[in-house]
Amino acid sequence: MPRVDLDHGPAIEADIARKTVARGVYIGPALVLVFGIARGWDGAWSAALGVAVVVVNFLLSGAIFSISARISLQAYHAAALIGFFLRLGLFVGAVYLIASVVDVDRLAFGISAVVAYFTLLTWEAISMSMRREREPSWRR
Repeated sequence: MPRVDLDHGPAIEADIARKTVARGVYIGPALVLVFGIARGWDGAWSAALGVAVVVVNFLLSGAIFSISARISLQAYHAAALIGFFLRLGLFVGAVYLIASVVDVDRLAFGISAVVAYFTLLTWEAISMSMRREREPSWRR
């Protein structure tokens, strides 16, 4: 079986995370608009803050996976398990810190974060499954 050289390959995971975050350009303004109309200025900027926390979470995920893939397969697997709990803890901590320090509309903040996360995750999963017939961009 040929050995895959990960030292010089592209950072696939970081690329996927950047593409996922780029789709936030569509999701973020829609959520800000919805909560701006429904809850006013506080709702709009709280929704923007919720989307920003999700975007940072996706970028952190891509970075963790890309770095660990260059180390070893075991590091990659450990990053998948430990990284999930680490990012979940950071996500909860960031949400708690923002909600306790800054006067935000907690409903708009929470709902926009959850909706943005699951929408972006679902969109990326559908996008990746539809590309199964084509050659992945990292193989070109």
